[in-house]
Amino acid sequence: MSSYNRTEKVKSLGHVLVTGGSGFLGNHIVTLLASRGACDKITVLDIRPPQNPVSDVQYEQGNITDYDSMLKLFGRLRPDAVIHTASPNHTNGNRQLMFDVNVTGTKTLVRVAQESNVRAFVHTSSASVISDTKADLIYADETYPLMMGDQQPEYYTTTKAQAELHVLASNRTPQYPKFLTAAIRPSAMFGEGDVQLLPPGLSAYFRGQTKFQLGQNENLFDFTEITNVAHAHHLALAALLATRDREDSGLSAPLDNERVDGEAFLITNDAPVYFFDFARLCWAAAGDRTQPHQVWILSREFGLFIATLMEWIFWLFKLGKPNLTRQQVQYSCMTRYYNIDKAKKRLGYKPVTGLEQGIRRGVQDALFRGVVVGQPPGLKGNREGVEAM
Repeated sequence: MSSYNRTEKVKSLGHVLVTGGSGFLGNHIVTLLASRGACDKITVLDIRPPQNPVSDVQYEQGNITDYDSMLKLFGRLRPDAVIHTASPNHTNGNRQLMFDVNVTGTKTLVRVAQESNVRAFVHTSSASVISDTKADLIYADETYPLMMGDQQPEYYTTTKAQAELHVLASNRTPQYPKFLTAAIRPSAMFGEGDVQLLPPGLSAYFRGQTKFQLGQNENLFDFTEITNVAHAHHLALAALLATRDREDSGLSAPLDNERVDGEAFLITNDAPVYFFDFARLCWAAAGDRTQPHQVWILSREFGLFIATLMEWIFWLFKLGKPNLTRQQVQYSCMTRYYNIDKAKKRLGYKPVTGLEQGIRRGVQDALFRGVVVGQPPGLKGNREGVEAM
C-alpha cells in the first residue's frame, strides 16, 4: 500500500549500503531509493534475512560489531556510501545488546567505512536524545543538549546519543578529511510495517479501552510517518555526496549555515497533534466510533499510581510486563514537539506523506498483517476487509 513520491531526476548516489535494511525503517529506505532509481546499486546488511526482499537489491547477512568480517565485507562490496539504521528493539530491555549494537557496532562501521574509502555516512539517531522523558519539549531544536547518563533514564536513548556523537565527531577528521557524516533524528516513527507504535495502540481499541484517557489531552506530540523519515535519509545522503563532489572539483565548502556534514537533523511530519487525538485517529481508522462524551478522563497522577501498582504486582509475581507502565503514562501526558526549520533549510525537507494518510495506511497494513493483539481473525490477509473499515 506504500507509495513514494518520485522526485525530479537526481544524480546517482552510487553504491549505497543500508545496514538494518530488513527492519522497519531500513526496508522503507531501500524501497524508496529503489523506486526513485537513486542508486547504481543497493546492498542491505542485516543480521537477519529479509521478509519482503526488494527487487534488484543485494542482501548480505553479518554482525556489525565484528570488525574483521565487516572490513572483509566492505572490501568485497566497495560501497560509496552507508546509511546506518541497524538497532535493536528499544523495548527488549537487553542493555548489553543495546550497547553492543548501537555503540560498538556504530563505531566499528565508522572505522571500517573510513578505512574502505566510503564517501558519506548517514546515521539514524532519535529525537529522544534531547529528552529526559520528564520535562516537556516545546518547539525544541538541534541547539538543545543531548541527555545521557544520569540525565537520561532510558539506557537505549543514551546509547543512541553516544553513537550519534561518535558519528558526527568522525566527520572530516585529520586522518580522513573527506569522510562526511550526518545524523537523522526522527520522532515517534509509525507506518506500514510498524510493530512498536501502531499495533499496541490498536490493541487498546480491540480490548475496549478507547473510553479512557490519561490527562486533559492538552499535550502536543510529534509523530512521523515512516516514508518521511526514509525521504530525509535520502536528502541527507544526497547532500553529503554533493558536498564531496563540489569540493573534489575544487569549489569551496558550504557555509556554516548551509552545512549538512557534521550535523544532526530533527525530522517530524511538521504537524504536531494532541496525543490522544492521534490515538483516536488510529482507532477510528480501525473502526472505533467512540464519541467524546463517552470518554472517562483520568489524571496523570492517578495513571502513575495505577501503573506503579501494576508494575509492582507484575514484578512480585513474575507476570512479565503489565499493560500499563509508568513510562507509557509519562509519554501519553508529556508535550514533545520540535522545530524542524534546520532540515527544511539545509536538506530541503518537507513531508511526502501526510499524518492522516499515513495513519490510514499504517492501520490497514497492521490489520492486514495480523500483528494487532485482539483483532478479529478475519482481517488478517483480507485486503478488502481492512480497506472497508
